[in-house]
Amino acid sequence: MIDTPPFLDRGRPNVPNMVVSGGIVPFYLERSPVRGRLVRLGKLADAILSRHDLPDGVLELGGQALALVAAMASALKFKGSFSLQIKGDGPVTMLLADATDTGDLRFTARLSEDADPANLPKTAPELLGNGYMAFTIDQGADMDRHQGIVELTGETLSDMAMQYFQTSEQHDCLIRLFCMKTLDGWRASALILERIAAEGGIEATAQDDDAWETACTFAETLQPVEIFDEDLGSGDLIYRLFATLDVQIATPRALAYGCRCSRARLASVLDRFSTDDLDHMVEDGAITMNCEFCNVGFRFTRDELGDKPE
Repeated sequence: MIDTPPFLDRGRPNVPNMVVSGGIVPFYLERSPVRGRLVRLGKLADAILSRHDLPDGVLELGGQALALVAAMASALKFKGSFSLQIKGDGPVTMLLADATDTGDLRFTARLSEDADPANLPKTAPELLGNGYMAFTIDQGADMDRHQGIVELTGETLSDMAMQYFQTSEQHDCLIRLFCMKTLDGWRASALILERIAAEGGIEATAQDDDAWETACTFAETLQPVEIFDEDLGSGDLIYRLFATLDVQIATPRALAYGCRCSRARLASVLDRFSTDDLDHMVEDGAITMNCEFCNVGFRFTRDELGDKPE
């Protein structure tokens, strides 16, 4: 049997092959300028978050970020991805979550070198400190990326995200993000409402304003015990919140464990190093590279990588 060279080995690493059907349920209000999405990651949240050796407070932020990007990526009208990146000067120096248009999710975060994992602060502003939040829409290698950046402002990740859309996109939205560690592991969810602009530049009416405000008021009543109740279907939960507003449910969409690492991808990174650099990276006869998203270590023997021409 001939071994596959590292630069051709695109096989999926040993990570959960998990899909949550109906993880995203879009909906809209008939004759009202409101559309929304209910996101429930279910066991997928635990499959992604539990692979990281990070404090619970950081993983809670990570779960909220995953639910947010899942909702936003589901609105893409093309093949691509939607990512959220936060960089700050707090104990959590970097947090990144992204989702593809097909619902593949991944997450990673880093702590500062002097952070004490056992004694981290509890709130998002204290964990992240001063910094920025960046949303990026990636349409693929041959297309320009669209990126928006805003300073971290607000008491929660939900507040920070709404600040971005209201200031950078000038787009009315309500974002409610949930994440908690239950007896069955991590669970993460989101409820997103967006106000749809009137067609043809027509100004919003007082009736439109009332419909938006009423929908937001109803959305604010959602409690964690409801959204994490796995016996309560997503459609039933949406009707419970918005039935009096003539809510209509669209086609649900799936979410999946979606780290995109492979030996081929990491081998291409190692290919940028010189022969001397590769020699210095060898420990116990091999070079090991860890994927920050799925926490899988890929081991390359020195012979597999070869030597660079002089």
